[in-house]
Amino acid sequence: MVGIVAAGIVVFSSRDSPPPPLDRAQVGTIASGAVKKAIDDLRAAPATSAVVYQQILPSLVEIETTGPSSSGEDSGLGAGVIINTKGSILTAFHVVDGATSVRVSFIDGTESKADIASTDPDNDIAVLQPERPPEVIVPAVLGGAGQVGQEAFAVGHPLGYVGSLTSGVISGLDRSIKARGGKTLKGLIQFDAAVNPGNSGGPLLNRGGQVIGVVTALANPSPDGYFIGIGFAVPIGTAGGAANVPPK
Repeated sequence: MVGIVAAGIVVFSSRDSPPPPLDRAQVGTIASGAVKKAIDDLRAAPATSAVVYQQILPSLVEIETTGPSSSGEDSGLGAGVIINTKGSILTAFHVVDGATSVRVSFIDGTESKADIASTDPDNDIAVLQPERPPEVIVPAVLGGAGQVGQEAFAVGHPLGYVGSLTSGVISGLDRSIKARGGKTLKGLIQFDAAVNPGNSGGPLLNRGGQVIGVVTALANPSPDGYFIGIGFAVPIGTAGGAANVPPK
């Protein structure tokens, strides 16, 4: 009886004893494996810019305008973004200012005439309503205010290169610039993602693919109108007021 009890005690005790501690080599092996897995997972994940681009692409709009000029008729190109389930398009006012005809093209190939539904010239914002929206309407996701140093992505049609994405960071907030006609635009986001003619009206995005601004201008001391490193966007909180978009 004593032997049986003793054996039982031995077995019970062995079940409750803690495992031996890991030696340095075992710890190193486990740590190396965890680090390698993390690196492999990071490499396998798509780049942030690729995710942002795929998220905004269904909402991106190409805007073509015609209007009077000193030589007869002039054409213009800009960008916009779908903001609601009716297919309304948020863009920059100067893209359509003075236009006698506005045509929009969507990612699915749908093309349509568009009317100017509302404007906010003081903030360089306009809202268009297409006669024929795309078959599947995908409104962009609107974000909040960005912070200096955060990543920023601009999507548009610079120099006619449709659906182009550039990346950079938010360089400053609450900037003021002189616009056409001597008007001053205030409260702008400054960023360094490259933008050129054809980007106007397009979305400025955060790393989550949310629209945080509408591209309005670029700083350029020369008359050429091409990017030198400073772009500006109207914050989405300001831009959304013209479209009756609820603030974030």
